[in-house]
Amino acid sequence: MVRFFFVFLGLQLTLFGLNMLSWVQKHLVEPWTAMLAQICAFLVTWFDKSAVAEGKVLWNHATNFGVSIEAGCNGIEACIVLFAAIMAFPSSWRHKMIGLVLGFIAVQAVNIVRVISLFYLGQWNMSAFNFAHEYLWQALIMLDVLVVWLVWVRAGQRAKRAEDGTDAPPPSGSGAGPALAAA
Repeated sequence: MVRFFFVFLGLQLTLFGLNMLSWVQKHLVEPWTAMLAQICAFLVTWFDKSAVAEGKVLWNHATNFGVSIEAGCNGIEACIVLFAAIMAFPSSWRHKMIGLVLGFIAVQAVNIVRVISLFYLGQWNMSAFNFAHEYLWQALIMLDVLVVWLVWVRAGQRAKRAEDGTDAPPPSGSGAGPALAAA
């Protein structure tokens, strides 16, 4: 447990530090954030043709309302926490890679829902937008990270038990079945 904590903390500090470098921001974070806005605009235009993405802004040209996807809202920080937790937890490299890929997809899928919901909440009611942006979605994104990590840990434990043969049902006729009372 102590090893997990220190590796988890060290990885987070390292990844958050790398995330702050101007080169990383310019070549990875900003393009990712602009692509996230494009994905959200693409999804929104299925139902609302007045939405467009301009850089990192999802904008409605009919209402002149837009949401700018800033640091902390692009899902990268949540992925850093998840990645650090997965890498710090003892498991096989194969299981870690599966967790990293599926975890990234899960966090970004919830983040897309977050951005789109905030886009519509802001057009409807700024008080609701502010509450959802500052409190509700912050908690929900981190809850998503925790749930994804817990599901990943549990899947790894199940796979390990199956591999070790400790998850197998008892052999038939071993007397391990239900006891029958004599009448």
